Amino acid sequence: MRINCPHCGTRDRREFTWSGADVALNRPAPDAGEAAWDDYVHLRENPAGASRELWYHDPCGTFALVERDTVTHLVGDAVLAEKVAR
Repeated sequence: MRINCPHCGTRDRREFTWSGADVALNRPAPDAGEAAWDDYVHLRENPAGASRELWYHDPCGTFALVERDTVTHLVGDAVLAEKVAR
């Protein structure tokens, strides 16, 4: 599998670390309560098909939001995570 790093271009998947689904960007407020934090830390969706995931490119230290199909592993567009509107 090859992933496009917004800084370095297309690279082998072994240069990246999977950092979670894009819902990981929706962190609860510090005072959100125990139930909200429990859901955030422990409950994950496991979709079959198109998804948006956060990947970390180890060599350059970039977080990228990557479109990937979890069934076929086809990788689509990747953008800098910091440029994503929440």
